[in-house]
Amino acid sequence: MYNTLEMHILEILSDDARISAEQIAVMTGYDVDEVRRAIGRLEKDRVLVKYPAMINWERTDKEMVQAVIEVRVQPQRDRGFDAIAARIYQFEEVTSLYLMSGAYDLMVMVEAPTLKQLASFVSSKLSTLESVTGTATHFMLKTYKYGGVIFEGDDTDRRLAVSP
Repeated sequence: MYNTLEMHILEILSDDARISAEQIAVMTGYDVDEVRRAIGRLEKDRVLVKYPAMINWERTDKEMVQAVIEVRVQPQRDRGFDAIAARIYQFEEVTSLYLMSGAYDLMVMVEAPTLKQLASFVSSKLSTLESVTGTATHFMLKTYKYGGVIFEGDDTDRRLAVSP
């Protein structure tokens, strides 16, 4: 489906989205124009959707409450889970939404400025949807690792020393 260059570009950008097309060209050995065209194709096909910065908000003054909500739903006839998922992901509090296997159907990741606002979202917006049959909310207390990056912990260099 996608060629070697495109797959290599995806791997490079998933590690650090700040890398330029020129740097990718040097890393891959391809011409910079070819790299730019490949990135354009990936963006057009919505494989590359966004270039986000990863921020440790706990080290800032920004106040927010984050939670993971397990949601059980009754899927709609002829539309399955997609229709209710589309309804839920429209809410501004929802940051991520996943269809799951197991004890619940959807995992909804949400954030709000205060606990009261997050509770209001669950009680007045999410729980009242006709397809929702139950929820379980889990509040995030601290982030240790996200997206493969360790946020808190020992910063010492664990590489082995190179000796002659």
